[in-house]
Amino acid sequence: MNLEAAISAIDAANAEDPRILEVRGSSRPWALGEGELATLWLEQLAPDAPDALRIAARGHHIRRWETPRASYPEGRAGYLRWRKDLYDIAYNHVARIARDAGANDATIERIGDFMHKRALKTDRRAQQYEDVLCLVFLESQFNDFAARTDADKLDGIVTKTLAKMSDAAKSAWEHFSA
Repeated sequence: MNLEAAISAIDAANAEDPRILEVRGSSRPWALGEGELATLWLEQLAPDAPDALRIAARGHHIRRWETPRASYPEGRAGYLRWRKDLYDIAYNHVARIARDAGANDATIERIGDFMHKRALKTDRRAQQYEDVLCLVFLESQFNDFAARTDADKLDGIVTKTLAKMSDAAKSAWEHFSA
């Protein structure tokens, strides 16, 4: 498989995001910035990550702007449905890109395991994927999210986010945010 071709195709799709994100001092299309941050965090946590994990992390928000939260019902049930659909949508985009880049069926299945967050507590690589997503959220979305969220609800979200993270990811965040 040609990893560089897959990453380039993911980046090209994400560069179309009309939203803008400030990423470590640089303005980027939102989904592109999120993918780049995911790669930076993955390199820090798992420099030996397999290609499937690298592709899943880079593409975790691929074309997300096309499926806005507002297109689903309000409330927790609507939110959970939106999140599940996003996993499927992102995986379908990324699987097609990986296949075009020469990935075999086993690699594409492994990408799906990551992107659908299967076996988080028993699969070290799946946990690394979750760690990366949590770190990207904390770095790129948390401050804006905190500004529009009730303090009590925010405390619960922070607690849940930290509970999903490994000790290595928590340590990486502490060092980054210090």
